[in-house]
Amino acid sequence: MFALFGLGGQEVLLIFGAFLLLFGAKKIPDFAKGLGQGIKEFKKATREVTEEIHREGEAAAQSRQLANTVPAGSPSAEVAKPRLDQPATPEQRG
Repeated sequence: MFALFGLGGQEVLLIFGAFLLLFGAKKIPDFAKGLGQGIKEFKKATREVTEEIHREGEAAAQSRQLANTVPAGSPSAEVAKPRLDQPATPEQRG
């Protein structure tokens, strides 16, 4: 994992030692707990956004499906699918 950042074992130990000196042994568990909660909240927010996008995609697919299944005799079918062999009426031109 640390190879991604170009860090070896000695560099990681040095960083951990500096961290220990700066914050002290008593503060590290609190810091780790806060970091864990932050990661948990981030994953939760990511999951919620993904679910919302999925729901919106399904709703859009359903609305497209409903638009394609308009009954042939209904007035909305006339507007949705104008006949190409006849000139457009003023109502269809908008």
